[in-house]
Amino acid sequence: MSLSSRLKQLHSNAGDQQTADSAASAAPVKEAAPEAFNESKPEVRPEPAPAPEAPPAEPGLQKNVPDKRFTELVPIQDRLQKDVAAELARRKTEITEDSLKTLISEILNEYEDSILTRQNKHWLTQAVYNEITGLGPLEELIRDPSVSEIMVNGYNTVFVERKGKLMRSDVRFQDDDHVRRVLDRIVSPLGRHIDDSNPMVDARLKDGSRVNAIIPPLALNGSTITIRKFSSTPLQVTDLIRFGSLNESMAGFLKAAVEGKLNILVSGGTGSGKTTLLNVLSAFIPADERIVTIEDAAELRLMQDHVVSLESRPANLEGTGAITIRDLVRNALRMRPDRIVVGEVRGGETLDMLQAMNTGHDGSMTTAHANTPRDAVSRVETMVMMSGMELPVKAIRQQISGAFDLIVQQARLRDGSRKITSITEVLGMEGEVITLQEIYRFVVDGFDASHKIYGHYEATGVRPYCLEKIQLNGVTFDDSIFF
Repeated sequence: MSLSSRLKQLHSNAGDQQTADSAASAAPVKEAAPEAFNESKPEVRPEPAPAPEAPPAEPGLQKNVPDKRFTELVPIQDRLQKDVAAELARRKTEITEDSLKTLISEILNEYEDSILTRQNKHWLTQAVYNEITGLGPLEELIRDPSVSEIMVNGYNTVFVERKGKLMRSDVRFQDDDHVRRVLDRIVSPLGRHIDDSNPMVDARLKDGSRVNAIIPPLALNGSTITIRKFSSTPLQVTDLIRFGSLNESMAGFLKAAVEGKLNILVSGGTGSGKTTLLNVLSAFIPADERIVTIEDAAELRLMQDHVVSLESRPANLEGTGAITIRDLVRNALRMRPDRIVVGEVRGGETLDMLQAMNTGHDGSMTTAHANTPRDAVSRVETMVMMSGMELPVKAIRQQISGAFDLIVQQARLRDGSRKITSITEVLGMEGEVITLQEIYRFVVDGFDASHKIYGHYEATGVRPYCLEKIQLNGVTFDDSIFF
């Protein structure tokens, strides 16, 4: 939504709410603070015996208590926001975002109240600026590069993830309606909606960050938003090596596997880094190939020039017009792709993906939720059955063994670190069973003083059969690293 559109909307909202808010705005701001927070004299009691010292709280966690300053400043923020919207409506010229903050400060300086210290004025100016130009209270978390995930569990409870660990944030919303307004700003530009008839939605931010939201009555604690942020600069394989997610030998093998057109399944649990790894692997695809990406919410950011990105679409208000991942996979086969990259397979589209891999679209990649490579094979088998086709189990397993060459297992360990725990080759069928062969694995050696997991990567000592396919596609590779 453009800045001018947001300003018009704010001015309209201010006019609609002016009657309802007139009594509150006419009262002195100091009276807006709840009586529960007024200071009172403590009752005189005998001094209790000293209690045992409580164990230290987890880093970043705070008690869920109301913030007195926040409570007192909210009425002033509402008044300031309406005054700014009214002033902008009177002006005939467009205003830039830089001059907007100056205007907010000028109007705020005209207010007279003892609570308006320099620190509080700065907070109010930034809060109103974020409401007009961005996503309100979430803006400071979105701009914080150390935050990888944002979780809104109701209007007054916000958690963030930093370095793989969850911690409580002091960011909060005014009420549930405030959360819903911010949520509407996220989904509306994408042509999506969230209301009582459609209380769940998947969306994305402008930078590609993934957004999921669910609202009451399904969310009992209030409107809940989960934002998985992505780095402004896509991670490279060198970054993963530096983070300890894999070693140079594994990176070299995966690079050769992608260039040699192996079909790869990235497996892992929720939040394990599957999409990030898929993005890194996709960067190895040669620039002269046509790539079609298919996702529920577009997250992949490929740097090649010849990329076609497709995104599924939910049903409209009438319950029609839905375009599924399966529809897009089928359509992608008619788009002359050299590579098909599916963000994640969850259902019947798995069968179409397997057929694409088995019919000349080598070098395709996708992700799936599973805890081990063997579990990943079982999951794919189950998802093929969800396609509605009555296929024998043996035929399904033959499709799987013929389609995938490698399974790369990604995991999020208990200390918050994300690592490739296994690279496994799919060999084929032995009777009724799909045979797998592990090539690399991560071995845990122990925990350091800060409870961080340390370990090492090791090759299992077997030469992968897929090296022949890699070499047939013109990629040379030194197989001595496997021994």
